[in-house]
Amino acid sequence: MSETFSGDPIVSFLYSRVREDAGWLFKTLTSARMTELIGALRFDIRPASPARMRHRLGQKLGIAFSECAEPPDTLDTARKVFERKIRYWDCRPMDPTLESIVSPADARILVGSFMQTSRLFLKDKFFEFEEMFGKDKPIWRRVFRGGDYAVLRLTPDKYHYNHVPVSGIVQDIYEIDGVFQSCHPAVIVAQAAPHSKNRRTITIIDTDVESGSQVGLVAMIEVVALMIGDIVQCYSAEQYEAPSPIHPGMWLERGCPKSLFRPGSSTVVLIFQQGRIRFRDDVVTNLCRSDLKSHYSTAWGKPCVETDVPVRTTIAHAISGGVQW
Repeated sequence: MSETFSGDPIVSFLYSRVREDAGWLFKTLTSARMTELIGALRFDIRPASPARMRHRLGQKLGIAFSECAEPPDTLDTARKVFERKIRYWDCRPMDPTLESIVSPADARILVGSFMQTSRLFLKDKFFEFEEMFGKDKPIWRRVFRGGDYAVLRLTPDKYHYNHVPVSGIVQDIYEIDGVFQSCHPAVIVAQAAPHSKNRRTITIIDTDVESGSQVGLVAMIEVVALMIGDIVQCYSAEQYEAPSPIHPGMWLERGCPKSLFRPGSSTVVLIFQQGRIRFRDDVVTNLCRSDLKSHYSTAWGKPCVETDVPVRTTIAHAISGGVQW
């Protein structure tokens, strides 16, 4: 409950009477053109004192500028701060174990399953499984049916490069156009399955290959939100050098930078095949903690607590005997 949302007034305005009584206005304010304009006004104007801006952001949001790969003096707009690169090879160490699945982002994570017996069954709120992969991809709905998922929510203060959670070969990558609704918790609670309706990029990675993570197929779904006009695919095998777009047949190495969200809040959803992974114990235990409160547990009247996970830290491990595709 102590989480600070810099966009609370805007989000509260958009998703209250405006949505209910002025549908045309709501659609206009959440359109691609308008979300790009809002993002430009908020992130691209150079302040009178960039140093003061960095200090204010550091104080308010807790951004650690000491982690940045570039000199802090070069970060003279909010966009540059948002799109900053960090020395992840130094400040985000990674478990060398091949079968460990790592967090794709600095984020807050909730996990669950598409099986009815799951301890946390939230698909009716977070996303509709049938819609997540798009109407033209029935093969992926079949492959991932009954599987496990992780919802990783990035807040505006977070480092916004996404990294590869597993090692393997890209089987498919495609985009689905959609709206630009916020990934703010209040919106997730109020709206039906926003992650299935927002614009998103889906990457399917086959890990059951030589030197792969051996956890079957993994879907990495990058979901845009308000003020996010684009997801830039910029895979780099060595730090941030020689970034390249992603295509089927391409090898992706676990822990390497994959893509960049443009400014705003955003979400990554990971979906795994049934019976192929086991989430980290504390991530699962924290979901049901009654001594802590969150925006979700307050709205739903039951425990639902996120766990902070730095990018490249282990969130799950491979288990044998799962469904093969």
